[in-house]
Amino acid sequence: MFCEKAIELIRELHRVSDGQLPAFNEDGLRQVLQEMEALYEQNQADVSEAKAAGRADLIPSIKLRHCCLLRNQRCVVAYLYDRLLRIRALRWEYGSVLPANVRFHMSAEEVQWFGLYKKSLASFMRSIGGQEGLDVTQDMKPPKSLYIQVRCLKDHGEFEIDDGTVILLKKNSQHFLPRWKCEQLIRQGVLEHVMS
Repeated sequence: MFCEKAIELIRELHRVSDGQLPAFNEDGLRQVLQEMEALYEQNQADVSEAKAAGRADLIPSIKLRHCCLLRNQRCVVAYLYDRLLRIRALRWEYGSVLPANVRFHMSAEEVQWFGLYKKSLASFMRSIGGQEGLDVTQDMKPPKSLYIQVRCLKDHGEFEIDDGTVILLKKNSQHFLPRWKCEQLIRQGVLEHVMS
């Protein structure tokens, strides 16, 4: 059947919850593009024959294949665009460094796009908020307090806060730190917020 492989790409995205990135389906995409190429070549041959021999009986099959080409094109674009939206959301969730398991599911072009998006966002953040810039990825939810209690989940080394105090982040150590300084480390899995 026409368009089944393209629809399977879309179903694959719907099976995975939001915030997660399924593995890039290069084989499925290649099969859809091969189907589109075959449909296009069949249409070219039938159009040539319809023009040369004046066969109007070929027009419905040409129109059907053309509609299948358009549907496959829409499905491929929707698949790729949805993946880019998910990758963009991962930048806001994890920061500029993605975990290895997320990068493993990305194609080379998506990794390149992520790098360009990361640079573009960093350039924008430097352009606003004075000399130091403004990190718009911080405080995704309004904070209830400016300082929070955190526990270190793994050895991270020294961590300097604004007043010049250097804190050694060792596994299982607890600290009372400014929220905005440690929010990125919480997202990366170095720290966890300890609820009182």
